[in-house]
Amino acid sequence: MPAIHSATFRVRHYECDAYGHLNNANYARYMEEAAFEASAAVGYDQPRYEEIGTLWLARETEIEYLLPLRYRDEVMVKTWVDDFRRVRSRRRYEFYRQGDLVAKASTDWVYLDRHTMRPLSVPPEMVRAFAPEGMPDNPTPRSHFPTPPPPPPGAFIMRRRVEWRDIDTAQHVNNAAYLNYIEDCGIQVANAFGWPLARIHQEGFAIIARKHHIEYRTQARLDDELELTTWVSDGRRSTAIRHYTIHHAGTGELVAQASTLWVWVDVQTMRPIRIPAHFMEDFAANIVP
Repeated sequence: MPAIHSATFRVRHYECDAYGHLNNANYARYMEEAAFEASAAVGYDQPRYEEIGTLWLARETEIEYLLPLRYRDEVMVKTWVDDFRRVRSRRRYEFYRQGDLVAKASTDWVYLDRHTMRPLSVPPEMVRAFAPEGMPDNPTPRSHFPTPPPPPPGAFIMRRRVEWRDIDTAQHVNNAAYLNYIEDCGIQVANAFGWPLARIHQEGFAIIARKHHIEYRTQARLDDELELTTWVSDGRRSTAIRHYTIHHAGTGELVAQASTLWVWVDVQTMRPIRIPAHFMEDFAANIVP
């Protein structure tokens, strides 16, 4: 069995969003910190990776939010390695508050040469360190990032420049920052179609993320100009999926792609409601028929 590591975090006020919930991107930050701690606990801390000239970079992340976390909540993140492939490893995470499961997630990591940024085979001694009793015989099956439907004519496009605050020690945009990017894109598309947050709040509902799935394809660096495109599909009674692509504005190279399952809830009770018909009518051009 793989080594299981637990890390505890207390939600800070500045980590919360306008609804008083822990912001989506901060779940990814907790995951990253817990992963670093788990690696250090089995003998692979950051100085050792620097010494051997390697690093892990995220390739894909999924997060499912089950219950909201709020200011001063204490959350325990339990994490373990689910599998090893030749150059990859998937790590799983569970978030608990007072024993209740509030979120679950996974990240697929790629093992790289620090200098060439080319994939390397995970050495057997590293596998043994993370799984001293061996890996499970039947790891959870992997699936490819789902192919999104083609964007409709009303797909929304915005641009943004990578800022210093987005960059991590690997000198590229941090994984969690992409969640901030797509969150901001969602706010801007709502404004563009006549639904700023003030109007949404006035009408008595909120739109809450239930699940994020993001695939990182290449790196973005300081001052890169990025083009974000977003559109909606799979509208149901109280949910819809919003798709996002992030390209380098100059070259057109795909940097990342994501999908988010959004849920419409009553702003007072936070219970799901039917999506207002006039809301969907206003967004018709942005929705896949």
